[in-house]
Amino acid sequence: MAYMKLGSKSEAFHRDGQTWHCTSGLQSDVTIEIGEMSFHLHKFPLLSRSGLLENLIGELTTTDGSSSVLQLNQLPGGAKSFELVAKFCYGVKIELTSMNVVCLRCASEYLQMTEEYGEGNLIAQTESFLNEVFGNWTDTIKALETCEEVIPHAEELHIVSRCINSLAMKACADPKLFNWPVGTVFWNGICTATKPHPMSDDWWYEDVSFLSLPLYKRLIQAVEEGGMRAENIAGALVFYAKKYIPQMNRQSSFKNLNSASTISIPSEADQRALLEEIVELLPTQKGVIHTRFLLRLLRTAMVLQVSPSCRENLERRVGLQLDQASLEDLLMPNMGYSVETLYDIDCFQRILDHFMSMDNQASTAVSPCIVEESQLMEGTQSLTSITMVANLVDAYLADVAPDVNLKFPKFQSLAAAVPDYARPLSDGIYRAIDIYLKAHQWLTDSEREQICRLMNCQKLSLEASTHAAQNERLPLRVIVQVLFFEQLRLRTSISGWFFVSDNLENSQNPNSSVLELSKNEDLNGREGRGSSVEDMRERVSELEKECESMREEFQKLVKTKRSWNIFCRRKSHHCNSKSSKHFNAKMQPQPQPQPQSVNGDRHHGNGVKGHSAQ
Repeated sequence: MAYMKLGSKSEAFHRDGQTWHCTSGLQSDVTIEIGEMSFHLHKFPLLSRSGLLENLIGELTTTDGSSSVLQLNQLPGGAKSFELVAKFCYGVKIELTSMNVVCLRCASEYLQMTEEYGEGNLIAQTESFLNEVFGNWTDTIKALETCEEVIPHAEELHIVSRCINSLAMKACADPKLFNWPVGTVFWNGICTATKPHPMSDDWWYEDVSFLSLPLYKRLIQAVEEGGMRAENIAGALVFYAKKYIPQMNRQSSFKNLNSASTISIPSEADQRALLEEIVELLPTQKGVIHTRFLLRLLRTAMVLQVSPSCRENLERRVGLQLDQASLEDLLMPNMGYSVETLYDIDCFQRILDHFMSMDNQASTAVSPCIVEESQLMEGTQSLTSITMVANLVDAYLADVAPDVNLKFPKFQSLAAAVPDYARPLSDGIYRAIDIYLKAHQWLTDSEREQICRLMNCQKLSLEASTHAAQNERLPLRVIVQVLFFEQLRLRTSISGWFFVSDNLENSQNPNSSVLELSKNEDLNGREGRGSSVEDMRERVSELEKECESMREEFQKLVKTKRSWNIFCRRKSHHCNSKSSKHFNAKMQPQPQPQPQSVNGDRHHGNGVKGHSAQ
């Protein structure tokens, strides 16, 4: 740590309780009172160095020779600073450090200790030492911290801004351009050299985290103006937030922190103010902050009940990069006053709306006539992102579907927010719909049909189609659609096989002369292949007849309101039982982490999280 020695005389003061006395042997003729502390001193050393003390002592000069008493309660730094000022006036040895120079600089300015009252006065000495302090990173931070004690005077003398500018300039500099010595290499107990330590971009995070929020905020703004990368600024803010917002700790309760902790914990009001300030300081660029951290901030914001604008800001930021989120982080407990559902469905809906709004803007920005390669790449990335979000929405719906308090309109609006083209397969949304139908058996037939329109039966996989064809919870119309599209898919596959087989046969027999020459040689092979093709054609014909028969039976069932089980029995006669069992196992929901509610208990309603389509 940098320091400077002033004065040459030995100690000439001693303290007795709340009183300081000069040991020069001369009787004191002036008393300086600062708070509860009294300094019994002499006029001449003081007025010869301070313009303010010269004026005050002149006004209080008494004719009876009694000691003059001055009140200096407004002195920056108080009695501690005046003790060093008095020693400087008497020529006693004092030491300037980064921890006392700011207070002394402000005190000397207040006391008007200019060069008019002696060469090398305290203003000049402290100003010179401050310039040395600004050249050192650690000393500058310590000096900035002490500015809190005399903040109005330090602001007036521009000490705060000079400290911040010095720190910002060093933080923005490329760490590869300088090697600060941080250690010493010893050989046989003898210091030989200093060892430079390679520094990463986050080398300054912890050092400045000890600053108070107002000073830290100004430093962040200064490094941003200095051209620092947004990723580094975001990293510093994340570090600061984790340090001073204990509510962000995953181990703490949603309602109360660990009461057994002996660490001084900021009040919820202080944490709320800090969180709102940090959210305002976060860079706006997409992707510079991890989505998981943004969701942790949002969860903490709900607990601390931050302002609506702060919460909306966080929801918008999460929505911009929703494709990078995980299901576990999105399952946020409902913290509202009127708790209906276990999870905050409305919050997720708003986040999803922000993402879809951004995606729609990106889609309209691409020209329909001329598409450059870069625009095509952006379109591909956009399609990938919305597909990832669609899978995320389907998984989210499957997790919240067992909640009996989840109303049908909310489930429907959340599922319908994702366009059909974003779902290459409808297995995910089908799974969510089936779980919801099981937990909400009181839905009307009309509502069941509406909710089933959210999935595209043509996009169900073979396993999902097999499961849906036997699912008693689905409306009859949906089951028939599933059966029809499965039969149509099978017919298309077989027709494609015929097409490939015919082309292969023609390519192997390019002209009739060659075919005639080899007729006797491959007659047996051709007869066998022709027999197989004929068998396949007969099978397709049977499937077509069976499908037509199923349509006729369905019409009869609709008219007579008979049970639809005959469809499942007829269909199950042709289904692969092994694939059905595989999909049944696949449809079972994976266990998810059980978040605590406001009261610390898990509430499932009457539903059970899982899938029971057996």
